[in-house]
Order: sequence, then C-alpha cells, then structure tokens
Amino acid sequence: MLKSIGSNQAVSLKLFGRYHKGRALRYKSAHLLRRAVGFTLQSLTRAFQPVKSKGKWLALLALFVVCTSCAQDKRPIQGETEFQKELNAEYKDASKSPLKAKDSKNFKGLDFFKFDSTYVIIANFKRTPNEKSFKMKTTTDRRPIYVKYGELSFNLKGEAFKLNIYQNQGLMEKEGFEDYLFLPFLDETNGLESYGGGRYLDARIPIGNTMQIDFNKAYNPYCAYNDKYSCPIVPRKNYLKTRVEAGVKAFN
Repeated sequence: MLKSIGSNQAVSLKLFGRYHKGRALRYKSAHLLRRAVGFTLQSLTRAFQPVKSKGKWLALLALFVVCTSCAQDKRPIQGETEFQKELNAEYKDASKSPLKAKDSKNFKGLDFFKFDSTYVIIANFKRTPNEKSFKMKTTTDRRPIYVKYGELSFNLKGEAFKLNIYQNQGLMEKEGFEDYLFLPFLDETNGLESYGGGRYLDARIPIGNTMQIDFNKAYNPYCAYNDKYSCPIVPRKNYLKTRVEAGVKAFN
C-alpha cells in the first residue's frame, strides 16, 4: 500500500479512495450543516411562540445560543488547491485521520509548499514487463509484494531524472484498484522542509507512453504522523538529487 496501513481494508479506504472520499466528505459536511441550521431556525421559531413557563423559554433560549455558538466555531477547510482541501478534510475527520489523538485535538491543517506549476510535468513512460516481484521493506515486519511496473523519465528545471513506478500485487486484486500504481520518491528536502522518509504519489496505468506527474500532490506516509502504521520504505533508486518544493511538508 501507499500511505500506510493498519489493515488491507484500511489501505483501500485511506490511501487510494481519497478523491471519492473527498466528495463524500463534502456532501456529508453540507448535509450536517443543513441539519444544524434547520434545527437552529426551528428552535428560534418556537422561542417566539407563547410558552407556558419561564423555564421552558429559558431552555429554548439556551439551546439556541449553544447551536449558534457551534455554527460559529465551524471553520472552513484550509487549502490552496482542491487536493489540499480534501487532504485536510480527511485528516480533520477523527474517524479517518491517521493523527494521534493529541495532535488531532488542535489540528487546523497540514503544511504545504505553495502550488507551483513547474512541478506538473509530462514524463515518458516505459513499461518493464519482465520484472520479478519482490517483498518491499516497510517500517514494520510486514513485506507486501510489489513489482516494478515501469520507468518514468522526465526533465525538471532543466535536469533529467528517472523514477521507477511500482504495482502492489495484493492491492491490484481489489475491485477499483486493478490499474493502481505506486510512485514513492526521495529528494533533497527530506529531513528539512519535508518528511525524512520520503513522500508518495498515486497514479494509474497510463494509456500510451506518457504520464503526468504532479508533485504538488505528493503526500506523507501515515508513519509521518503515527508510528502505529506500517509504511513502505522508499527504494533508494527513487532518489531525486534535487529539491522538490511541492506537496506536503513535514508534520510538526
């Protein structure tokens, strides 16, 4: 898996369904907001109707104040791009977030490099069909089976680079992830502005011999936030001898 896993099911839900989850989160948030507003307005309407006792009126008034206060405490999801907003929404949701309880309590948003179109590139894709599968090292004793699926060659700020892209042999058997590819990488921001263990990118099997790589969507493995997860260790062959100032920064 990519980000990290506590279980195979968690991998599918947490790591690879981000965009669908993002839309689901937005729908759920809007739905809850409508319910909250509706309840507040109903309470306000009843408060102006004749009441039989002072206690009942005070109770309704208190309930209105509480609801209004909660609505005011709602803060918009932070983020410069749709990807950043969706990732922040996921991490803000305690039922889906990899954050520890102490970090989740005061979480406002992840730190990102500023979006830079320079890091949205078109790479040449070369399929490598005769590669042998191997057990990829992780931060735990878990050893998922991967295979090198292909090679990506590209130019970044005038320099030529190459990255290997992988396919998780267990994940490809799950519905919806048959064409999922894993692109982990290291760069010279690791341990400084970005997470020391490297970052990940999601990809799909391309049609043709090119693939778009958007480093602005690079994210940290879950292990960057919580050591209870098991995360693939980025192969040294995927080290880029340059600074990739895009995507998620280190978590403090």
